[in-house]
Amino acid sequence: MTGKGVEWLAPIEASTRRFLATVEALPEEAVAGDSLIPPWTRGHVITHVCRASDSLVRLLTWARTGVETPQYPSMDARAAEIEAGAGRPPTVQAADVAASAERFAAAVHALTPEAWERQVRPRTGELRTPETLVPMWLRELEIHHADLNAGYSFGDIPWSAARWILDDIADALARRTSGAPALVLRASDSDFQRDLTGDGHATVEIVGTQADLLGWLSGRVPAEASGLTAGRADPVPAAPTWI
Repeated sequence: MTGKGVEWLAPIEASTRRFLATVEALPEEAVAGDSLIPPWTRGHVITHVCRASDSLVRLLTWARTGVETPQYPSMDARAAEIEAGAGRPPTVQAADVAASAERFAAAVHALTPEAWERQVRPRTGELRTPETLVPMWLRELEIHHADLNAGYSFGDIPWSAARWILDDIADALARRTSGAPALVLRASDSDFQRDLTGDGHATVEIVGTQADLLGWLSGRVPAEASGLTAGRADPVPAAPTWI
């Protein structure tokens, strides 16, 4: 097993433990409670995390075997899986989280040197090697942990994970060929800074902590509640759609 993506396994394991602890602590009735991404409930979010792990396993299998394997059979199938699992009690959801995490770790450990170099295409369309597929699972765990609306916030996301997720979102916005706003993003508590040229409109500089930027850029925290500031006294705009 080689490849820089291996370095993410330890933080992924720690993130999984934190996510599991939150799921296990949920009262049974809380599974049907509101998440930060309505109309999904907490149960929808937990099930999505499990099925997202399995979807990344399919992409890692593609990288290992060279046989094209879509991340999801279809978006309808993805939605049906999430809906089918959303109402399960916390104990069943937690067991699913643990089992899917084990499958993901096994898929990473099975990668050969050749597989680490092979490009595959997730549902969002860009080409990735396992080096950036592996931390996508960390992104899912951390953002959706905050989505559970159960005591874990964007400020609780570890610095290095938040830093990578911000870059990943900025990369997604930079790939847009049209419709993207012209933004300069700058973190006040790290070296994160990205200049996104957008579609020709006047550039707006958005400044705040990594946690505030992540809550806003991910679409979870509205501009007026984000804690962010904009240059030239401009109002902070609504976040662009990134995925």
